[in-house]
Amino acid sequence: MAYDPEIHHRKSIRLRGYDYSAAGRYFVTICAEEKACLFGGIASGQIELNDYGRIVENVWKELPSHFPLIELDRFVLMPNHFHAIVVIIDPRAKRVGAGFPHPDSESETSGGENPPLRALGDVIRWFKYESTKRINELRGMAGRRI
Repeated sequence: MAYDPEIHHRKSIRLRGYDYSAAGRYFVTICAEEKACLFGGIASGQIELNDYGRIVENVWKELPSHFPLIELDRFVLMPNHFHAIVVIIDPRAKRVGAGFPHPDSESETSGGENPPLRALGDVIRWFKYESTKRINELRGMAGRRI
């Protein structure tokens, strides 16, 4: 279905002008196309993931290997949507104590190269692309939206 401003009233909740590559914790919600229950079902109050749900979970867990400056916090996968907290780490910070970043003056002056800091949108775009690709390969429906 094409975008029709008369019936589609979704508004972005993103902060205009905010730098989503800034270090911090971000809460993310991603819904399945048309809120379809694609990822499993609920039995006895618990999610039972199907093959598609397991793909989504596995792709999520792979993110830090593709984006070294992120960490994954809690996440929950529901039959038709996904909630998660992703942490973007400042490359000049060092994790100590309770996991809070603290400046590391040595890394700022050592001249060593840090991986590029990526925006949250880059991370989520790759996650959605890779999950969709793998699910569509499994169901034999290339190019379909998930």
